[in-house]
Amino acid sequence: MRLPLIFALLLLAAPAIAENRALIIANSNYRLGDDVAAAAQSLSARAALETAGFQVMAAADIGAVSSRGMMAQFLARQAPGDRLVILLAGHFARSEGESWFLGTDALRPDLATVGGFGLALGDVLEIAATAPGGAVLLLGTEAVALPLGRGLVPGIGALAIPQGVTVVQGDAAAIATFATQILPLPGQSLKAKLSVRSDLLAQGFLSDLVPFLPLAPGAATGPAPDPFAADRAFWEATQALATPEAYDAYVARYPGGLYAAEAKAVAARIRAEPGRIARLAEEALALSRDQRREVQRQLALLGYDPNGIDGLFGRGTRTALTAWQRANAFEANGYLTIAQINEMSAQAAVRAAALEAEARDRQAEQDQADRLYWNQTGAAGDELGLRAYLRRYPDGLFADLAKERLATFDAARAANAAAADRAEWARAEAAGTHDAYLGYLAAMPQGSFADTARERIAAIEAASAGESTRAEAEAREQALGLPPLALSLIEARLGMLGLEPGAADGTFTDETRRAIRRFQQARGLTVTGYLDQDTVAQLLAGVGN
Repeated sequence: MRLPLIFALLLLAAPAIAENRALIIANSNYRLGDDVAAAAQSLSARAALETAGFQVMAAADIGAVSSRGMMAQFLARQAPGDRLVILLAGHFARSEGESWFLGTDALRPDLATVGGFGLALGDVLEIAATAPGGAVLLLGTEAVALPLGRGLVPGIGALAIPQGVTVVQGDAAAIATFATQILPLPGQSLKAKLSVRSDLLAQGFLSDLVPFLPLAPGAATGPAPDPFAADRAFWEATQALATPEAYDAYVARYPGGLYAAEAKAVAARIRAEPGRIARLAEEALALSRDQRREVQRQLALLGYDPNGIDGLFGRGTRTALTAWQRANAFEANGYLTIAQINEMSAQAAVRAAALEAEARDRQAEQDQADRLYWNQTGAAGDELGLRAYLRRYPDGLFADLAKERLATFDAARAANAAAADRAEWARAEAAGTHDAYLGYLAAMPQGSFADTARERIAAIEAASAGESTRAEAEAREQALGLPPLALSLIEARLGMLGLEPGAADGTFTDETRRAIRRFQQARGLTVTGYLDQDTVAQLLAGVGN
């Protein structure tokens, strides 16, 4: 219902002394529905407004009749030239054309009865309009429920704001903070006051030319002190910690602070993170990069591809770890615990022992076949047999011996060859290219070095055909990002296996590449002579963590 005509008569009877006046109604505890907890904070604005020179009327948790009575008294005391602040905090309801501030006695109001349960904001705005340019209506609420009947929905609808009236809406805690800490500051326009509160919705009259409250006569001018200096400092500390507990502490200290809404949202987002507790537990383990590499190596050894052994737990490692957890009846969240690390290490040790046994058996079979073929070909010492052996076993047990013996044949040919033949061969060997050896064959098709030239051509063509494969293998090795210490460990491991990799100095030579090829062949891995994830996982299986 509309405010009675008596209110206007009371206004005419009131003494005409210009003052600053404020009305605060803070409804927190409702008979039905959820409480608006932060509404009570609006009462803290009373002392601040009184200090700023306002005559303040304030009440908490009152019904509709009492609300209308207070509004009547407030209106009756108003005089021309007064500045007005009206702060209403609690539940609101709206229809198509009007909005109401509800008393605490609201019992499921509907469109027909809501006038008996609250103040129509249209009436409140008409009262504010009697002080154009000096009236502020503050409306604070929370996203909590109150039972409403037909024709009403919660909240504040579109308002027909009279000229010269400023309306500010927002969270009840934020409204209380604004009314307590910012609105009473003299020498600032409403627009300037509101510029620091992006979480509040301001509508209506917003001049930046006229201060809402003038400075007292003789007061010093200059930049106004920042009323939110402590708020901002606490927020910076909160962001540095970036934990939900820190954001909770900020909201507890500054429930209507500049960043209260953001703090609540961030804390909720952090707590909603899937696997957050598991992630924090893994972070508490403080695993070093080498320890993370060991986990990745063990995952690869057990058949779970971590997409690299680089000590960085990316998506590939998390996916592999989740699959291993699921297969072993752990919570499949992709984060490690001490129990899981111990279990994985034990499984990897068993798997490594099994692979070593398989490799020994396979190596024994390969060595037996190698020796048998050597006895059938190169052992006799003839050139054809030696070359046949090297074609099949370029990295074989007797490869170095075969090369040494072939060198004597080459030296004998060189000694016996005609001068022209030796000269052509010297030129071909000096160039060492495919075309150079072809040129020798063209010049000396029956020359003493024809067979050697053909073998060199075949070797160059094979190497050329495998160049792209070699480049890919080299790129995979580089992508592992292994430090020099790991490379030295690998060389030492190859040496322990009797594969003769050369010095364990972290620098891979031709001897190292041959040793890697021998290792890969014995383990049934892809033979490239370059490290990959599976090769590293098995090579380091016998080395301590």
